[in-house]
Amino acid sequence: MTLVKTMLAAAFLYVPQSAVAQVVTDRYDDSFRKYTKRYFGPGFDWRFFKAQGMAESNLSESAKSWVGARGIMQLMPSTFQEVQSKNPEMTAINDPEWNIAAGIYYNRQLWNRWTEQTGIDNHFRFMFGSYNAGRGTLLRAQDVARSKTLDPQTWTNIQTVAPEVPRWRHAETLGYVRKIEANLSRMDDHGRVIK
Repeated sequence: MTLVKTMLAAAFLYVPQSAVAQVVTDRYDDSFRKYTKRYFGPGFDWRFFKAQGMAESNLSESAKSWVGARGIMQLMPSTFQEVQSKNPEMTAINDPEWNIAAGIYYNRQLWNRWTEQTGIDNHFRFMFGSYNAGRGTLLRAQDVARSKTLDPQTWTNIQTVAPEVPRWRHAETLGYVRKIEANLSRMDDHGRVIK
C-alpha cells in the first residue's frame, strides 16, 4: 500500500517539461498594455509584445540565455543600459516591469528605423527580426536582396536570400519571427491563449 501511495505522490509531483513550457500567464498583461500605450500609442495592439515575450522567455522573469540576455524580453545588459540612459526610472534589468518596458522601448527605436517597409506586416517582421539578429544583419540581407533585384523592403524576399547572408544565424531569426506570429494567433482579444 505504501508503494502505491509513493508512486501516486511521485506521479502528481512529476510535471513533464513540455507541460511547463506551455504555461502562459496574464500576470504581466498590465505592463505590456501600459508600455505599449506609452511607447507606441493607445491604438497599438499590446499583444504583439506579449507574443514576443512568450517567444523570448515564455514570460519567465528569471530567464537567462547562454549569451547573457535576461528576463522576459531577453535583453542584453548593454541594451538595457542603453535604454536606461534615456529612461533613468528603469532601474533594474531583473525587475519584470522594467524589463518589459525596456524591451518595448527598444522595439520602438527599431520600429522608427524601419520606415520604408511595404505594409504593416513587413514593418513588424523587420522590427522583430532586428530585435533578434540586429539591424545591421537585416541591412546586409537587404543588400543581398538588392543584388538579386528583389525588393529589399519585403520580408519574403529577406527570407529568400537569408541563407546567403554572411554571419547570420538566419534560421533562428526567421523562426523567431514565425513564433511571435504563431503566439499572437493563439491569443484572443484579451491576450488569453486560446489554442
